[in-house]
Amino acid sequence: MKTTTVLSALAAAAAVNATPTATLPLKARQTELEPITATGNAFYKGKERFFVRGIDYQPGGAAANVDPLADPKVCKPDIEKFKKLGINTIRVYSTDNSKDHDECMEELAKAGIYVVLDANNPLYSINRDDPHTSYNAIYLQSVFATIDAFAKYTNTMAFFSGNEVIHDHANTTLTARYVKATDRDMRRYIKERKYRKILVGYSAADVTENRLQTADYFNCGTDEERSDFFAFNDYSWCTSNFVESGWDQKVKNFTGYGLPIFLSEYGCNHNTRDFGELESLMHPNMTSVYSGGLMYEYSEEPNEYGIVKIEGGDKGNGFDQTGKRTEMQPEFNNLVKAMKDFPAPKGLAGASTENKASKCPENNDHWIVSSVLPDIPEEALEYFKNGAGKGPGLNGKGSQWAGHVASKSPEFPDGDAQGSTGGSNSDDESAAPRGAASMLFVSGLVALVAGAIAL
Repeated sequence: MKTTTVLSALAAAAAVNATPTATLPLKARQTELEPITATGNAFYKGKERFFVRGIDYQPGGAAANVDPLADPKVCKPDIEKFKKLGINTIRVYSTDNSKDHDECMEELAKAGIYVVLDANNPLYSINRDDPHTSYNAIYLQSVFATIDAFAKYTNTMAFFSGNEVIHDHANTTLTARYVKATDRDMRRYIKERKYRKILVGYSAADVTENRLQTADYFNCGTDEERSDFFAFNDYSWCTSNFVESGWDQKVKNFTGYGLPIFLSEYGCNHNTRDFGELESLMHPNMTSVYSGGLMYEYSEEPNEYGIVKIEGGDKGNGFDQTGKRTEMQPEFNNLVKAMKDFPAPKGLAGASTENKASKCPENNDHWIVSSVLPDIPEEALEYFKNGAGKGPGLNGKGSQWAGHVASKSPEFPDGDAQGSTGGSNSDDESAAPRGAASMLFVSGLVALVAGAIAL
């Protein structure tokens, strides 16, 4: 999937954010869930295999860019819907690392729901057009502050280090080394700040030309460089079965992959959805390779993928998401039924316990990536010792042209990154819908988006 964003200008040079201070000791939460771990190619809750059975959750969409976990008036009525749906995981694309999330995370924990969080937002992310410059200390301070904000919650399942940054034009693969460096830095920060092990991985676009290369890239190299999991956004199930959608071939291609794989977005709204995808995701045909997925999406936005309508949520800038919730039928009940009809399998369900690295992909016309990762920006080293300090939130000065660039890049020794113009999705296997407003912070184009995102 691709995005076109409405940009707002940033100051060319942004001041470094708040001086880092030591991370505060974590207080015990009222409701403790068993943290999710990864072994081999599967997730585990204690000794029991864990399947992601959830939904993508961002009321107001990218245009509003609001944090639904910072406002109990938003999250609490939605959590009641989550419980009715029977899900165990949500993905939240936009969170404010300067705000408190105790009440919403507690309510989610009481409902047995885990949270996967994007560490980026439109102002603080890797710029697809200029990845070298945008990988800087100010960016990492925001990423690390998001980790600080959510590490204390046992139902924080994982963080995404990026979302669809790499796309269908070969030049976009140049961003891969910077996203992977961020992925590496996040795991190091979690370790050095002495947090519990929290999983970190990448959410990829479903692009034929580089899907497998991207998966291998994030699983190659040293243990410090390899991701904890790999996820991708898949919109190819529009023909209602495992074979016609091409999912059988994707399972075949990923068989033997050494990390957990799940779908960070799945869906198709060409017809009334019955969520037959869930039957396949929980079937032995897939469970030896996949660990479930997240249905796109909860709230009805301009893309028309939602199953709940929020009254007044589409008005103005979409900042007010506190209106009445109305279940959109028959699809809301269809998902309830699918969750009941296709439960998670018991036991290992074909999972492998072998955690093997992939071979780094060779360069070709569609993949022009160096396997050598950039060093972390020198200014960011103090965060490991002293903490990231107060997060800049969703309305900070931004980081993409902050001027604090990383060390010299092997690809661009003078720090002059080659840009990419993006382009349409040429994936002929994927029926990624045009008009879907997926929360793709990945373009890294700085914006508080004033209008809808078009794909």
